[in-house]
Amino acid sequence: MDNTMGEGCPGHKNIKRTSNFILTVTCFMGMEGRIKSFNTTTTVLRDFGEIYFDSSLKMAENGKSITEKVPAAAHPLSENPTEIASDINYHLQFNPRFSPFKFEPEQAFFATAESVRSRLIKQWEDTLWHFGRAKPKQTYYFSMEFLQGRALTNAIGNLGIENAYAEALNKLGHELEAIVEQEKDAALGNGGLGRLASCFLDSMATLNLPAWGYGLRYKYGLFKQRITKQGQEEIAEDWLEKFSPWEVVRHDLVYPVRFFGSVEVNPDGSRKWVGGEVVQALAYDVPIPGYKTKNTISLRLWEARARAEDFNLFQFNDGQYESAAQLHSRAEQICAVLYPGDATENGKLLRLKQQFFLCSASLQDIISRFKDRRGGYTWSEFPSQVAVQLNDTHPTLAIPELMRLLMDDEGLGWDEAWDVTKRTIAYTNHTVLPEALEKWSQPVMWKLLPRHMEIIEEIDKRFLAMIKDTRPDLEHKLPSMRILDHNPQKPVVRMANLCVVSAHTVNGVAQLHSGILKAELFADYVSIWPTKFQNKTNGITPRRWLRFCNPELSNIITTWLKTDQWVTNLDLLSGLRKFADDAKFQDEWASAKMASKQRLARYILRVTGVSIDPNSLFDIQVKRIHEYKRQLLNILGAIYRYKKLKEMSPEQRKNATSRTIMIGGKAFATYTNAKRIVKLVNDVGEVVNSDPEVNSYLKVVFVPNYNVSVAEMLIPGSELSQHISTAGMEASGTSNMKFALNGCLIIGTLDGANVEIREEVGEENFFLFGARADEVPRLRKDRENGLFKPDPRFEEAKQYIRSGAFGSYDYNPLLDSLEGNSGYGRGDYFLVGHDFPDYLDAQARVDEAYKDRKRWLKMSILSTAGCGKFSSDRTIAQYAKEIWNIQECRV
Repeated sequence: MDNTMGEGCPGHKNIKRTSNFILTVTCFMGMEGRIKSFNTTTTVLRDFGEIYFDSSLKMAENGKSITEKVPAAAHPLSENPTEIASDINYHLQFNPRFSPFKFEPEQAFFATAESVRSRLIKQWEDTLWHFGRAKPKQTYYFSMEFLQGRALTNAIGNLGIENAYAEALNKLGHELEAIVEQEKDAALGNGGLGRLASCFLDSMATLNLPAWGYGLRYKYGLFKQRITKQGQEEIAEDWLEKFSPWEVVRHDLVYPVRFFGSVEVNPDGSRKWVGGEVVQALAYDVPIPGYKTKNTISLRLWEARARAEDFNLFQFNDGQYESAAQLHSRAEQICAVLYPGDATENGKLLRLKQQFFLCSASLQDIISRFKDRRGGYTWSEFPSQVAVQLNDTHPTLAIPELMRLLMDDEGLGWDEAWDVTKRTIAYTNHTVLPEALEKWSQPVMWKLLPRHMEIIEEIDKRFLAMIKDTRPDLEHKLPSMRILDHNPQKPVVRMANLCVVSAHTVNGVAQLHSGILKAELFADYVSIWPTKFQNKTNGITPRRWLRFCNPELSNIITTWLKTDQWVTNLDLLSGLRKFADDAKFQDEWASAKMASKQRLARYILRVTGVSIDPNSLFDIQVKRIHEYKRQLLNILGAIYRYKKLKEMSPEQRKNATSRTIMIGGKAFATYTNAKRIVKLVNDVGEVVNSDPEVNSYLKVVFVPNYNVSVAEMLIPGSELSQHISTAGMEASGTSNMKFALNGCLIIGTLDGANVEIREEVGEENFFLFGARADEVPRLRKDRENGLFKPDPRFEEAKQYIRSGAFGSYDYNPLLDSLEGNSGYGRGDYFLVGHDFPDYLDAQARVDEAYKDRKRWLKMSILSTAGCGKFSSDRTIAQYAKEIWNIQECRV
């Protein structure tokens, strides 16, 4: 003990001499001293509490901690690594979220994120100020999901300060790669719908468009997936367990949102929604930076709260604790979980509450900003200043809510309010699946939203009258076209029909999908409004999905193209075609691929305990588990492959193409067959991976808890990706674009965006199989009529499961879905049996192609070279010009 500590400092005898580094500390009693030699984690007792000294406080040569050597000073806009290190230290010191004297990776992440956020806030404020002065028309994107992924890498990459922050963290004793891993994915979405919305925000900011996103701040997300012997288990996401460093709470932006109640009719005939329960919508803003631009836009998330005055103090003091906080509890439920189960009436009410809460809070916010414009306003100008895009049917209640706000709160008549509404709102359809085209019970709607049901009834009534007056030839189709289905057994509101009737534009998300909408699903509406329907093929942001997640490959692309402009002009990738046969380029491409594969192999070992060979073919299917996406077809193919390998001699196996099959995705908690598929994949993997005869030729791995960050690991390391949905059932898909962009070849059906990907990358670089969309109805009819004859290989794979080869679990209920000719849950509705032999033949072509290294590398290069069309920048530019009519508003 140095004499500088002195005998006057209580607890000094507890310090033990077991190591040889020095740390300067300040005692609570005001004396400065030094402690020599103590355990890597030692507690120093004080009369006033405890201080924890941690080994994460790395020592500089002069005996000071690294964070002490780097001065703590605010430099929010600096690009100098030394000043950035000081800024990070400043946030560590003066925004303390943790116990003092800690600088572990977790603390380093939060301090780094807050440093980056300071820069974002400045750009954000400049952007909002600029929009306020320029008064451009703005787009507001309503979505129940935004699957953002980690924000740190994306933010520093878009801002062009990645290297500066990496160097700054080195000065503080940390590696950027390790710090990035500390961030938890924001649990604000589930699948492609939410990821698309996030790609769109990135493109809106990069294209300098005046646009916002509106969503909900889910506390526990959908769920975190855990795999056990029993299969999938769901546990709550913990992304907000501590806090999110990116969001900024806006305590001045609070709007009331009403549920239940009744409608009052005033003497002048006007109507008012009164009574019921009222919760408060509180805004949390997340900054979304564009790539190499000063524009930074907002994702505004709403949290539901009750007011202090809604807490019943009398009941609480009387011991009625739950009753006292009833409204607070119900408010918290609204943003607790994404897609709560809706099998019960309470579940349906909660889902509807979520949807209405998003729509009402967002529209009140938009109207408030519109009315605050300098120079006054007239309501007829509203559509020339505001574009609202509904991302699927979840935000459909924006239509009657905008009508209500305009009529009941702003005093507009029906005709004027309807004109404003229909010129403001556009609708994107994402599905042709009947269960995903939302239909809400009329009694539930009347109970929760009585005024809105009156408005929906009036829209429906006027639509019927219009058809009878102008299109009497369609009268016989009105039962299916109208908004309200008055089936006495199950009266419902058809949300998709309400969108089509009310929106000025309806778009699909791939050429095939939009064609199906126009020719089948919405054909009758097309005959009324032929110009209302458009296609906007989805896209992905090349920043997150190549530039940042696959640095090795993106660096090679930049080097050979002699420009990095492809990051914002993806069509430039076509320039890679001329190098596809170049041996040097192929070698560099192969090295980049191998680096990603090795990184992925380390990740798989860490999260699953399964060792996989980077020299094997990495075959990946990751997406939401659903029967139409046909993970069952994939695993049946894997089972057949395993059985054939078992039957081979050792010499024969040497000619087989070694393959690692990875499957990942979440099954909805109440979707029993999807959960059985997850269980089957894991059971097959357990047997195959432990079979010494076969496991050097085949591994089967289920990748747990699939999310954006996992995708950023899997996609760069992929070589073959399966997009094998039943033709005509996938609206677009965007993971197919991400895989293809990263030089991964696709085995797939002619479904969704696969059609356009195959056209762009070249038919010879796409492994096609399966029935076409226009054949599917006939094939289903043939099945019903007993005309289907299963391939012997299909029967062999099913029988192998039934034999107990993969354990004692009863898979008969799952396999029964593939049996019989008709009936609920039977008759192989998704044509797994029909497509199985063609699928095996396509996989055999994959095996042969992979043996020819030069051919495979050329195909991989041409895959990336053909992906220029699939940038979300192109998609958003088309939305901006052809649907929203908004212009660039560059800061």
